[in-house]
Amino acid sequence: MTIGDAVETFDFTEEFDPPGMRPLLPSLDPFYRSPIAPGSVAPGTILRSRPVRIALFGRMPQRVRAWQLLYRSTDLAGRPEVAVTTVLLPWDAEPSARRPLVSFQCAIDAVAPKCFPSYALRHGARALGAIPQVEFPLIAAALARGWAVSVPDHEGLNGHFGAAREPGHRALDGLRAALRFEPLGLDRRTRIGLWGYSGGGLATAWAAELAASYAPELDIVGAVAGSPVGDPANAFVRLNGSPFAGFAMVFTAGLRRAYPHLNDAVGHIVSEEYLGLLDRAEDIATFPLLARYAGRNAHRHIRGGVGALLTLPEMRTVLDDIRPGAQAPAMPLLVVQGVNDEVIAVADVDAHVQRYRARGAHVRYLRDRLSTHLPLQFLAIPVMVDWLADRLADRPLPPAEQRTVWSVAASPRALAEHGHFTALLATMLSGRPIRTRSAFR
Repeated sequence: MTIGDAVETFDFTEEFDPPGMRPLLPSLDPFYRSPIAPGSVAPGTILRSRPVRIALFGRMPQRVRAWQLLYRSTDLAGRPEVAVTTVLLPWDAEPSARRPLVSFQCAIDAVAPKCFPSYALRHGARALGAIPQVEFPLIAAALARGWAVSVPDHEGLNGHFGAAREPGHRALDGLRAALRFEPLGLDRRTRIGLWGYSGGGLATAWAAELAASYAPELDIVGAVAGSPVGDPANAFVRLNGSPFAGFAMVFTAGLRRAYPHLNDAVGHIVSEEYLGLLDRAEDIATFPLLARYAGRNAHRHIRGGVGALLTLPEMRTVLDDIRPGAQAPAMPLLVVQGVNDEVIAVADVDAHVQRYRARGAHVRYLRDRLSTHLPLQFLAIPVMVDWLADRLADRPLPPAEQRTVWSVAASPRALAEHGHFTALLATMLSGRPIRTRSAFR
C-alpha cells in the first residue's frame, strides 16, 4: 500500500501537558496504547498524535515545533505492533512539500524506557544519562538546514536493543507516518534521508537495507551511518570485561527481550547472580550503566565461559541474524568510522562496508585516524550533514571510495561549519528559536 492509497488516520490530538507537569514514562503513558487493533490498518498509519515540548537535557526548553505520532509498524516476526516517533520542524517552518525529511536514529543503547527518544527529549524528562539527550544538537543541526526530522523509538516499546530488522521497520514506518502527518506539509514527492551514529548507525543500516523491499514507495536518496557497529557479536566479546562492559550487558538484556527463546538456553549456563545483574541493567540509563558495570566480565558467571554462551545453537542463530550487511541498500551511503575507536572496532566496520560493496552498494567510507568514539560523532557533523544535504538537493554523487584521513574536521569547509554549529549550541542554550539558516541546503 502506498502513501497515496486511502488509509484511515486515527488522530487523537491532545493539548500540551500543563506547565510544571512531568511527562509519564512510556510504560505508564496511555498515549502509547493503540485505540484499535494495529493489524487492522496499514504500516505507517497514524493512530494518535500530540504536540510536545522538547528540551535540552530535559531542562532547557527548545523553541522548535514538535509532535509525537503513534503509528502501526511490524515486529521481528512480522506481527503488527505500534511504535512512536517524534517529528520536528524549525521554529519558522511553513508546510512545504519541497522540504526534505530526515529520519534520525538515536543511539538508544539501553532497554530502559527513560532512554527512548520520545521520553528523553521531552521537557521535564528525568533521563539523566540517556544518549538521545546528548544527541539532540545533531537533530538541531538538521532542523537548522530547514529539514523536517523524524526521531523514531526504533527499539520499540519493549526495548529490543540489538534485534535484527525491527529498527528498520520502525524507522521506515515512522517516515510513512511523517509523510501522512498534515502539519508537516509533506507528500510522496518528499526527498528523504537517513542518519544515525553508533547504535543509531546500526539502526540506520537496517533501515537502509530494508527500504527497497519493505517501503519501496519512499524516496530515500541517501543514508549516513556513523560507526555502525558492523558485527554486534564481535562487539559483545570485545567489550565484555572492558570499561564499556555495560554495553555488552544491556545488549544481552535486549536480545533476551527480542528473542524470548534465548531465556531458557541462557538460563542453563549463566549464574543467577549474572541474570540478576541483567535484570537490574534493564532499568538504568546508558551512561550510569557504563559507570556501574565497567570492567564486569561475564566469563566468570558462565559455565564454560563466554565461548560456551556464544556457541549455543540458539545464540549462534541469533548472532548470525543480527549481523547487518546481508543485502545491499538501494540508496548511496556515507559511512564514517574512527580508526582507533575504543568502542567500535574499525575492522568490524571495514568488513560491514565490504559486505555492502560485494553486493553492489555505493558506499563512501571515511576512516578518521585521530578521533575516539564519542568525539567523532560531533567532529563529523559537517561532513555528515553536508553529504546528506547534497543527496537531498540531488547534487552530483561523489565516488564510492574508502579514504583514511587524519581528521574529518580538518578541512576549511568543516571548520566553517563547526562555527555554525557553535552558534547553534549558543542558540539552544539561550532558548532562542531554532530557525532555518539556509533554504534546504
